Amino acid sequence: MYSLNRLILCLALILSGGLLPVSIRAQTNEETNIPPTDVLARNSRVENVPANTNLPSLFLIGDSTVRNGRGRGDDGQWGWGDEIAPFFDTTKINVVNRALGGTTSRTFYRDLWPRVLAMLKPGDCVIMQFGTNGGAVNDASRARGELHGIGDETQAITNMVTGKFETVHSFGWYEKQMIADARSKGATPMVCSLIPRNSWRTNGMAVRNGTNSAAGWARQAAESVNAPFLDINEIIARQYDELGREKVQALFVAGAGPHTSLAGAQTNALCVVVALKGLKENPLAQYFSEKADGIPPADLSLPTGTTTETINQ
Repeated sequence: MYSLNRLILCLALILSGGLLPVSIRAQTNEETNIPPTDVLARNSRVENVPANTNLPSLFLIGDSTVRNGRGRGDDGQWGWGDEIAPFFDTTKINVVNRALGGTTSRTFYRDLWPRVLAMLKPGDCVIMQFGTNGGAVNDASRARGELHGIGDETQAITNMVTGKFETVHSFGWYEKQMIADARSKGATPMVCSLIPRNSWRTNGMAVRNGTNSAAGWARQAAESVNAPFLDINEIIARQYDELGREKVQALFVAGAGPHTSLAGAQTNALCVVVALKGLKENPLAQYFSEKADGIPPADLSLPTGTTTETINQ
């Protein structure tokens, strides 16, 4: 059973600075020779690679809500991927945050996924979370948007940013391709829904992303190919509901859109662990550290806005 009180206690400890040591984050080895195919990894960005290639690795891929900037907390902004390592025994598994701000499933698959794929080996895991970014399929600014849904429809363009011909696919198509690629290397891919923003309904509940959105398409893509799905959009939103709007403000950086503070990144990392523990088969269970002990598994069978205490009365 999902112990809401225990999870809220963990969140309270995060907000008070008492749960995760700031100094322990995703493992990094710096490679100065970044391949030219990593178009977005320019400007001397640090490239995270497995610290010990003899160990299995957990690769995290996504946008700035997973890894913000260089993962150093610039402007007080952090991604959850930089705060999840303490929940794993890094003497048994590498935690490698390959996410990059500004990316979509389309641009990550095109520009950055080949490098991750080259590092994957049997026994590795990949957790992907996309959907925070979007925009036009083709414009002179970013040209990063995907087609909506998970279908096989395409749009042929001459990319106004790169000047190259490109066939653009749907959001879910790119995720399914990365799932298939990871499996071809003997790795286990898992799909997250995107994190919720600091948005609220008039009834005081946090706004969820619906089925006809990136959160819904992520679920549909995962289920269509029988990949594990981590509904962190709903899990995090439920914690926001319990904490309340005032306390949740501290989890975001004011004026920075969906970007989280250190406390927010730690909260979201905790919720990813909760989601992992809720899987029927969790390939990462054997690698959890003592930090993960006592953290309850997710149980989303309860209606939104209902606590276990109410149900049990």
